[in-house]
Amino acid sequence: MLAGLDPEQRAVATALHGPVCVLAGAGTGKTRAITHRIAYGVRSGVYQPQQVLAVTFTARAAGEMRGRLRQLGADGVQARTFHSAALRQLQYFWPRAVGGPVPQLLERKIQLVAESAGRCGLRVQRTELRDLTAEIEWAKVTQIGPDDYPAAVQKSGRDAPRDPAETAQVYRVYEEAKSRRGVIDFEDVLLLTAAILEDRPDIADQVRAQYRHFTVDEYQDVSPLQQRLLDQWTGPGGGASLCVVGDASQTIYSFTGATPDYLLNFRSRHPEATVVKLVRDYRSTPQVVHLANGLLAQARGEAARHRLELVSQREAGPEPGYTEYEDEPTEAETTARRIKDLLATGVRASEVAVLFRTNGQSEVYEQALADLGVPYQLKGAERFFERPEVRDAGVLLRGAARAAADPLTAGAPDLAGQVRAVLASRGFTPEPPAGSGAVRDRWESLAALVRLAEEFERTRTAEGLGADLAAYVAELDARAAAQHAPAVEGVTLASLHAAKGLEWDAVYLVGLTEGTLPIIYAKTDEHVEEERRLLYVGVTRARKHLSLSWALSRSPGGRASRKPTRFLDGLRPGSAAPGTRTGARGGRGGVEFGERAAGRKVRGPVKCRVCERVLTDAVERKLRRCESCPSTMDEALYERLREWRARQARKQGAPAYVVFTDATLMAIAEDVPANRQELAQISGVGAMKLDKYGAAVLSLCAGEEPEEEPDGVMDDGPVEPA
Repeated sequence: MLAGLDPEQRAVATALHGPVCVLAGAGTGKTRAITHRIAYGVRSGVYQPQQVLAVTFTARAAGEMRGRLRQLGADGVQARTFHSAALRQLQYFWPRAVGGPVPQLLERKIQLVAESAGRCGLRVQRTELRDLTAEIEWAKVTQIGPDDYPAAVQKSGRDAPRDPAETAQVYRVYEEAKSRRGVIDFEDVLLLTAAILEDRPDIADQVRAQYRHFTVDEYQDVSPLQQRLLDQWTGPGGGASLCVVGDASQTIYSFTGATPDYLLNFRSRHPEATVVKLVRDYRSTPQVVHLANGLLAQARGEAARHRLELVSQREAGPEPGYTEYEDEPTEAETTARRIKDLLATGVRASEVAVLFRTNGQSEVYEQALADLGVPYQLKGAERFFERPEVRDAGVLLRGAARAAADPLTAGAPDLAGQVRAVLASRGFTPEPPAGSGAVRDRWESLAALVRLAEEFERTRTAEGLGADLAAYVAELDARAAAQHAPAVEGVTLASLHAAKGLEWDAVYLVGLTEGTLPIIYAKTDEHVEEERRLLYVGVTRARKHLSLSWALSRSPGGRASRKPTRFLDGLRPGSAAPGTRTGARGGRGGVEFGERAAGRKVRGPVKCRVCERVLTDAVERKLRRCESCPSTMDEALYERLREWRARQARKQGAPAYVVFTDATLMAIAEDVPANRQELAQISGVGAMKLDKYGAAVLSLCAGEEPEEEPDGVMDDGPVEPA
């Protein structure tokens, strides 16, 4: 059970008696550590599985935890969300504590909020209605009533979506409407369960006798109401059977009432607690980790003082790439092309993500990917096992598994073949349909079931177990119950908030401009720091490839008035760290690109070499001339450079732009540098690329053939801005 754990993970797994606080950085294997802790406790006889309750914040995370515990032989352990665990207790104890049937759960509170707003004489648009509903949820989880809401908003510095007095009025009418109809909302589930345990010591004692060992994942996201319920679960003293896990640097849900205070003050409340820090990052390359550490090195506030400096355990990879675009459509189209080039190297579409600050930014990327025929999926869409085609496929597979001799599966050589044969009766084909949309989405769902069958068969065979259709259907049922969906083969489009807890081989962070990140309504220092943590979460989703980009204007021909996010100051090429006048990185960590020799690059405004107009376009600045001004480019040299670049890219198995972008090659062909110093002056030729490719490029500029590097040499230089 302890084999394969690193020393810190092993310390977590063997600390079977609380209080225990695990401070776990991104990618450090926290889920592995805590599931092994629970399983080790069960397998060693210290824990009875039915006496363990593990809680987290999403059904997906709870499902993943249940799946891992099942694989580790810890069946019977309860792994649930806060709301799911509280609802079960509320349904069980309500007749005894209150009497009568349990109030019906209000599935969609937004409709009742709309009715309440109408009764208050307010006209509320759909987007405003979502904000109004979120405000009521925030008030309830922070245990603020309607009468106290306006004062609480002012005290917290919260940017309320509308007049707090109006919100308080709607909040009051909403609560009255629920009471009249005999319904409760999700926040009431927590509130009523906590109240019953507080008012009925006999029921509280029964719960504490049932559950003696508690594990809370993502503890930095706990709300005051959830902490109140947790205190009732654990009882007086509160820590003897409690293990909490979290990372203050990943606190990004304060707008919902989440606070890292309980995590940060855990040792103060439990002086006897065992504290373990997990900092070995198994997810990301040193280059990605370096940037993540650099972001936090510039952070301020209480959470920043408790930051963890990660140490990558992976081999080196490519440097993060930084790209500035003229406008948003160009950013989206170029990002889509780069993704398509990356997929051509063998990276799976399901291992690529485009992450943005707001959901409204997704449309242009959906269109750009669709135009290139690249499949994608929107995070936060319908749950996998609730999709009609998946439910239909489940019925067919279940029927085939029960049949003694199903003609659909006759002659299939293996499990995956049987699954393909069954799904073929519903239109599944080995090759995807052309285009995108609902037809492609349906095919991707069925293809995910086929891939899962292939993975299931490999795993079972390796374990010496059989892998027939009946066993596969049982696995599907277990996954559906746990909401543990297989990966759909498409590029993921998601907001930074929705990306929390996920990871990909390649991540494209887009739209990184002031006003978007940090968002324009982040007014206080505390809110700005949360926006920084949001970018940190985005960076740490990447295993190997990381691209960061921004556009100077919203639309083509628009005014180039935008600026890249301040969070990259001192980290991206050519920028100065906050409070400095140089391009040095700020604080510990960070990423250092090019410009390592003082005065090597041109400083100040860049003027056209022909008409001397000040240039703002990124490509024009690289060429040092207006697009409309005559070019002095040596066309023959440019073609030789392109052919050389293509050979380099083939050797490295990487897109051509990783070597040099077209704009950089054009600039070289126009300037025709004669030595390293002149080559170094060209934008896009950083120090690492100068060392790696300088001799070959100068040979080409001199009309000579460069010495070719042997096959297999991989590029370890940064992806320079286009």
